Parts: sequence; C-alpha cells; structure tokens
Amino acid sequence: MNITKSLLSRRTFAGLAGAAMIAVAMPAQSFAAEVTIPIIVKDTTSFYWQIVLAGARKAGKDLGVKVPELGAQAETDVNGQISILENAVAGKPAAIVISPTEFKALGKPVDEAAKSVPIIGIDSGADSKAFKSFLTTDNVQGGRIAADGLAAAIKAMTGKDEGDVVIITNTPGAGSLEQRRTGFLDQVKTKYPGLKVVADKYADGQATTGLNIMTDLITANPKIVGVFASNLIMAQGVGQAIAENKLSDKVKVIGFDSDDKTLGFLKSGAIAGLVVQDPYRMGYDGIKTALAVSKGEKVEANVDTGANLVTKANMSEPKIEALINPKVK
Repeated sequence: MNITKSLLSRRTFAGLAGAAMIAVAMPAQSFAAEVTIPIIVKDTTSFYWQIVLAGARKAGKDLGVKVPELGAQAETDVNGQISILENAVAGKPAAIVISPTEFKALGKPVDEAAKSVPIIGIDSGADSKAFKSFLTTDNVQGGRIAADGLAAAIKAMTGKDEGDVVIITNTPGAGSLEQRRTGFLDQVKTKYPGLKVVADKYADGQATTGLNIMTDLITANPKIVGVFASNLIMAQGVGQAIAENKLSDKVKVIGFDSDDKTLGFLKSGAIAGLVVQDPYRMGYDGIKTALAVSKGEKVEANVDTGANLVTKANMSEPKIEALINPKVK
C-alpha cells in the first residue's frame, strides 16, 4: 500500500511539475494572443481601405495580435465612426488605430478615447494632440505631385502648361483631402501661373456625384483642360465622365489612389495619372506601432508613408506594381 501511494505521489508530482513547466513556457504566447488592437477605417467597402485592413490583418498574424476590423460603410458617416470608436474603447483594448473621417468632429472623441487607451492615427488627422503616433502620406506633398503630374500631362497634350483646370474634392472637412487641395493650389500658384483654377467643387462622397459634377463642368466650360480628383471615389466619377464624353484627348485628369476601375481608366487614357499612397504599409505599421506603444516603447511621432505618381508609362515598374496590385487577402 505504501509502495502504491509512493508511486501515485511520484506520478502526481511529475504531472504537476510538467504542468508547471508548460505554464512557465506559455505566458508570453498567451499574453500575445490576448492583445487586442482594433483598427477603425473610414469606409470598409472602399478598395483603398480594404488594402489598409489587409496590411493590419497581416501585422496581426505576424505579431500575434487580435485585430478587429472596424469602420462605417461611407466616409460621410462621421457619427457612425464616433460610435464605433466609443464602443472600441469600452472593450479595453491595448491600443486603437484610427483614420478619422472628419478633422473637427473627431477631435474631442479622440481626446476622450486617449484618456483610456493609446491612440494611433493613420491617413487623416483630427483636431487632437492625443495621438501617440501618426502615420500618413504627406498629403500636401501629394497635392504638389498631382499638380506637377497634371501640368506635365497638359503640356504633353497642348505643348504648354496653360489653361483652365478644376479641383473636385470628395467631401468637405476631411483633413487629408484639404491638405491635398492646399498642396495642389500652392503648387499651381507658385510653379504654374499659366494654369487657372476655374472651379473648386466639393461632392458628397459618391462616385455618381463626381460624375455629375464633372459632366456639368464640361458643359459649362468647354475650355477645361485639366482636373484634379483628390481621392479614389472622385477619380472613379471623373474618369467615367471623361470616358463617356470621349474627352481623353482634350481633358487630362490626375486622381488619387487606385483600384481596378481607375487603373482601367489609366490604361485607356481617361485618366492621365494617379497619385498612389502605400495604404498596406499604413495598416501594417499602424498595428506594429500601436503594439509598441502598448508595451511602453518609444515610437516616432510622425511617419511619412510616401506617395508616387503612377502613369501608363511607369505602371509596370516593380515598385509601382507592388503599390497598385497589393495582396488584399
């Protein structure tokens, strides 16, 4: 009986010791699996934001972080994004990555959220100084790149960088879009005095509205030679208007961001160029930075993720190919 008890005791001890060893080996892995960092984008239905989410998803897999993919279904749904942010904070995550839909409206909500959880900003800013880090394209520089591209396209078409041009912005009040507009206007004013901005229009976030605005502008002013459509949705609408009216040899368009539709317009000539960001990097590095912040590590306050002008001539180059055909899944 004593021998049996002794054997049982040894087995029990061995089992407990093994379990203890496993417990010692597991904490870091278990902790990593429990880390949650939501990413909140402007519009989950947009191809651009799907690329951002794909980057965040890959970072989550690489870093062992749970990454809920959140966002409204339209960039105009400001209140929807505020509610999503509040709900995300209530879940007590390690950090939150967000691209604010509207600069002014998201200022106080971000300030309030930052009292409870570290906030990392991507793409567009908000009226807040609470971001631990901000990763974005230099959108003012993006606007300058668009102006340079448009001037070059007009000159190639007419022999001179002169004529009437227009700007069509997706929605009013979006920080990144206003910066692009500012950069474009400044570059035109200082570098291309022959270009005259005859219309500066805001839409409502719908490609159809961009199509209608462009169609009306063409009718009202047949002398228009160039257009800057400052985001993907407006580039879709404007490109469609140029294609339907067969004006690719009379009106040059520079858009911002890319998808299958706008790349199709680029190939056909309805769009002359696209200023392309690196949304995949924004998503990936946004999560990576948020994890570092949650661990108390020091990070850069501002990170420029870069922008490039894509044309029919350079779209097959390896660097550009990687930007316009990212791995979304």
